[in-house]
Amino acid sequence: MSEGPFASLNCSPDVGDHAEHVRENLARVAQALGLSSERVYVARQVHDRGVLVLDGSESTPTVARTAADAIVSSAAATGCGVRTADCVPILLADPESGRSAALHAGWRGVVREVIASTIEQLVALGSRRAALLAAIGPHIGPDAFEVGDDVALELSRASNAEGVVRRTSDGKAHVHLARIVQAQLCAAGLSRASIEQVPGCTYSDGSRYFSYRRDGKRSGRMLSVIVPCARPEVDAQGRSLHPQGRE
Repeated sequence: MSEGPFASLNCSPDVGDHAEHVRENLARVAQALGLSSERVYVARQVHDRGVLVLDGSESTPTVARTAADAIVSSAAATGCGVRTADCVPILLADPESGRSAALHAGWRGVVREVIASTIEQLVALGSRRAALLAAIGPHIGPDAFEVGDDVALELSRASNAEGVVRRTSDGKAHVHLARIVQAQLCAAGLSRASIEQVPGCTYSDGSRYFSYRRDGKRSGRMLSVIVPCARPEVDAQGRSLHPQGRE
């Protein structure tokens, strides 16, 4: 529905788009997921490591006012979502319990270990690290992600990945966020074979993706959502009934 800098499927009500257009966009996304708009949850993302656990009874406005950069749920028909426009969206799934999580990982969140924080929460609820699956969504690629030396240093220390920072001929630092994210997921217990990366650079492909760095605040935001699949061995709070010490 959205037009101009928000065309066409902007999913953020906070960037200057018409409210009725955003409502319709979200309704279409929810319909594609088999949900109502009131069941697609996105928290107030603050580039930190906070995790919000939902039982499915919460209201979407309440969640939208709650500061968190990851949402975890075991409740069926509960869309765990994150908005991005250059940052890395990550979706996690536990096929053993049906438990799911959505993470917003900008460079600050990567440095502050939002990935480890979320996986620790999943484990506390009964998930096994080795069972988790991850999807890394489109984000700003290394050719476009130029940073200052201070940010480059922080990101180089955020994982054991090699080739994270490269220098151009004029000495500018460019960072490969996906390599850091993959390394952090593996360090948290996932196998490399359980991690899939959806290709695409948000900055360079303006025909498909919104980009804050390219277009500024008056641009749309994409929405990445994962919906838990309820399993009978999970209680109402999302805890495994038979955890068996699963670390």
